This record gives sequence, structure tokens and C-alpha cells, in this order.
Amino acid sequence: MAKVGVITFLGSLDDRDALRAVATVGGTPVPLWHGDADLKGVDAILLPGGFSYGDHLRCGALARFAPIMGAVAEFAAAGGPVLGICNGFQILCEADLLPGILTPNHGQRFICRDVDLIVEAASPWIGNRPVGETITVPVKHGDGAWFHPQEGLAELEANGQVLLRYAEDINGSTDRIACITNAAGNVCGLMPHPEHAVDPLLGSIDGQLLVGRLIAA
Repeated sequence: MAKVGVITFLGSLDDRDALRAVATVGGTPVPLWHGDADLKGVDAILLPGGFSYGDHLRCGALARFAPIMGAVAEFAAAGGPVLGICNGFQILCEADLLPGILTPNHGQRFICRDVDLIVEAASPWIGNRPVGETITVPVKHGDGAWFHPQEGLAELEANGQVLLRYAEDINGSTDRIACITNAAGNVCGLMPHPEHAVDPLLGSIDGQLLVGRLIAA
């Protein structure tokens, strides 16, 4: 089975959920520590949600300098699949592994609920679901408004890097964009939590699409 490394940073709180989600979709979860640059031979990497370093400076801004992030950058440059969820998404943006930045929700309120996400581009990250189809995944964030200047945004769309869009404007993200990839398509990030949508007991199992990509790559 594919080995998926789940990185724990100081302040991570969804790392155990992510480890369980990897096991649920059939992968072998491998705990990784932010202070250790050894990726332990994993086949894919997941950066989970939380509040790395308490987000004291800016969400993900300190975690990007963790020793393991150099190894993550090398892994991604070699084509390895990397998924960043919530704070993990913020870290990947701060590390310039994904475009854009994450800013406070425009409503200045923490959001915690299921949201509908519209498929904007066919991608293995979402099981090549047809464009226009909707999946349901929960969110829980206060700094989840993804921002990107209008300059260059059309290029991201043309490259198929915009995978999911919020069905409604929940946080002020640019063009309601919820999930993006890098130009190569092997690094993916989103604020919604697919690791919380892998068990029928919790409602939607649409999260299995994104987590499952880590073991299918």
C-alpha cells in the first residue's frame, strides 16, 4: 500500500484525523515531525489543519521555515503528490508551493459547516468528476479567504489549476475559489476538510476523493 506521510507541526490539531482518513481510503499512514527533514520514504505527503505556531505572525508563515518543508519542496519538485488542508494549505501558499495567500474571512467570523463545492476542472484529485458536479465537504476556518490578484488569475483557470469553487461566497475568497493546484498539478490545497468527510457516519464521503488521490498517484 502507498505510504502517506502526515506532518505534525506545533499546533496541528487535525493530524490524527488525517492519519485515520489515509487508513480509511486504503493507504498506510506515516506520522512525520516538522522538525525532522526525513520523509521516511513516503509516496505522498499530507499537511493537515490546525494553528501552526499559533498563527502568531500569519497563518503558515512560521511553519514554512520548519526543517521538513525543505524536504517537502524537493519532494514536490520531483513530482510527488502533496495535499495541504486548511493550515496545510496556508503553509503551502506561504512556501510558494501554491499560488495566492490566505486572508481573514471577510465576514470576520469563524465558519464551521458543510459547504457545497462545484467542480471547475477534471482532475485526479477529485476523481475526474465532471465539470459542474457538486461535492460536499465541511469547513472550519477563520482565515480562509484565498486571495490572488486578477492579473494571472485567468492563466490559473486556463491551466486547469482551479479545481473547486464554493457554490456560495462563504468567506470572500477571490472568485469563490476553494481548491487550487500548482502548474504541474501534483500539489493541491484547499481550506475545506476532506479528512472529515470520509466516513458515512459523518454524512458526506466526498472527502475520499481528495485523500484517495494520495494513494492512487
